[in-house]
Amino acid sequence: MIEKFNGIIYLAIYVIHFGILAFYSAQLLVGTRQFMDKFGIDHTAAFMVRFLGAFFLAWILMALYILFVRPNGVEGTWSFFNLIFITHLLVTITNYYSKNISKLGVTDKFTGEGIIVPFILLIMSAILCYGLSDKIYLT
Repeated sequence: MIEKFNGIIYLAIYVIHFGILAFYSAQLLVGTRQFMDKFGIDHTAAFMVRFLGAFFLAWILMALYILFVRPNGVEGTWSFFNLIFITHLLVTITNYYSKNISKLGVTDKFTGEGIIVPFILLIMSAILCYGLSDKIYLT
């Protein structure tokens, strides 16, 4: 398994990255009410919060498939890794804009978590795209 990820470092980044997404997916899908209360989100938005959680869950299922089931591991999975990277980039930009420019929805319950975590995930996904480029871009 380690050789499929060009070493333990990239495997660890992969596991940590998708572990963070699994943590948020669980909050969005199972702990919806607590998540919404933590950020001051009205409960009428539960449908959309769970909608987002389902996207995270889909990514996690794909990551588990690549990790444990797929015979070639990460080979040829460039579209998955690039989709994750682009999503983290857009979420980071959008959340930064929402907080610092439009200020729509910014309340006293605002924390930097909505900007910091996507930025960390962006960096991790960029490292994965670069470090696994010899494998993921195989067709």
